[in-house]
Amino acid sequence: MAALTDLGIAAIRDGVRDGAFTAREVAEQFVARVAAARPLNAFITETPEHALAAADAADKARAAGTLAPLSGVPIGMKDLFCTAGVRSTAASAMLGDFVPPYESTVSEKLWAAGAGMLGKLNLDQFAMGSSNETSAFGNVVSPWRRNDGGNAALTPGGSSGGSAAAVAARLCPAATGTDTGGSIRQPAAFTGISGIKPTYGRCSRWGIVAFASSLDQAGAMARDVRDCALMLQAMSGFDPKDATSLDLPVPDWEAGLSADLRGKRVGIPREYRVDDMPAEIDALWRQGAAWLKDAGAEVVEVSLPHTRYALPAYYIVAPAEASSNLARYDGVRYGLRDLPEGAGLQDMYAATRAAGFGAEVKRRILIGTYVLSAGFYDAYYTQAQKIRALIARDFEQAWASCDLLLTPTAPSAAFALGERSADPIAMYLNDVFTVPSSLAGLPAMSVPGGLDGQGLPLGLQLIGRPLDEQTVLNAGLAIEARAGFGERPSDWW
Repeated sequence: MAALTDLGIAAIRDGVRDGAFTAREVAEQFVARVAAARPLNAFITETPEHALAAADAADKARAAGTLAPLSGVPIGMKDLFCTAGVRSTAASAMLGDFVPPYESTVSEKLWAAGAGMLGKLNLDQFAMGSSNETSAFGNVVSPWRRNDGGNAALTPGGSSGGSAAAVAARLCPAATGTDTGGSIRQPAAFTGISGIKPTYGRCSRWGIVAFASSLDQAGAMARDVRDCALMLQAMSGFDPKDATSLDLPVPDWEAGLSADLRGKRVGIPREYRVDDMPAEIDALWRQGAAWLKDAGAEVVEVSLPHTRYALPAYYIVAPAEASSNLARYDGVRYGLRDLPEGAGLQDMYAATRAAGFGAEVKRRILIGTYVLSAGFYDAYYTQAQKIRALIARDFEQAWASCDLLLTPTAPSAAFALGERSADPIAMYLNDVFTVPSSLAGLPAMSVPGGLDGQGLPLGLQLIGRPLDEQTVLNAGLAIEARAGFGERPSDWW
């Protein structure tokens, strides 16, 4: 039998349903591969017992004729989602031993759909980072290597770097991710997989450790567009426990998939052609436009004039919300407590937060607290929110002339671990193409388009109208069919 770990969600679902193999066989192969790939450090906590129990339940359901949509499919869960009875750390020492007594809504929906969990995936601490180097459990290593003969360890991107690395390395057919400013799309581009962030509110945030509440959104990461549609469909839906959850039916995105884009207009935002854009990124962008035109779409140029302000606005709004959200970690109620002998309450607060938070988290808390302070709130936070409104208006005006937008996903291919960690500004620039759609709450997806000169994946980003995930997925399918991206990393580990 061919390796079942080479199969995606749809193929596993269909194979289990048709009796080509059992769900138990699938789970066992993935469990073994996860164990063999530990040098990637993609998982913080492995849960083979969860995956095998779900597989046995799927095999019984097949015999009874009661298979669920994801029966027999083992997945990876980003360790930002709380899972009942399973350690949920947010990759931080602050929550290093936290075992929640409740299930996040997204994971609960996935288990109800029949999926099993192979483990909790590594990430940047509290989802703050673009390279997966801020985790308290050590960085994830990308399964990809440059073809220059060197052996530099590369970043899988962040913050969902563990999810991206695990899917690319065939440790799981799909994984959950979260996207605040590009944390699904950028790692998807770096590792040659597909990843979608839906419209803000499509997936419940309940039970997800909060970073920036007005931006955080769960999404799906998988090897192709169809599997992203299947995964996202199982994750989405109204949740009364989340005040920002959208009370709308979940479309059947898989049934609606079509690579025929006739009648659609694709906008190319001129402001995304930034200074010093690598020639390979620009060439892929032009090729992507040609692929969508070949699929029947009309390609038009559009303007998003406030794009240049998106990154600075984001790095005011997101740290401000992080400062507020992370104030709860004080050593009193749950999580780490550092209580020096003879210390008072204030000393405990200080010692706990000093020991529990990493350098990047502390940096963002300091920035956020500063911009929310009485003397600077209007000068920084209020102005950033005004810019955010203008960015959202730019997109609204663009929809008058197009149905979706095509841009690069990231300004470069994956870089070496340690290459940019000393320069926070250089690291933040990784999000230059993904942040605007996050500020506007729009659905956006990255699909692989090809390789750069070093043999590393490059991604193309599709941004859609609010609630129009279907058009984003269809355009992704059109690119996928024409790009023919079939490259995969070697099992060097």
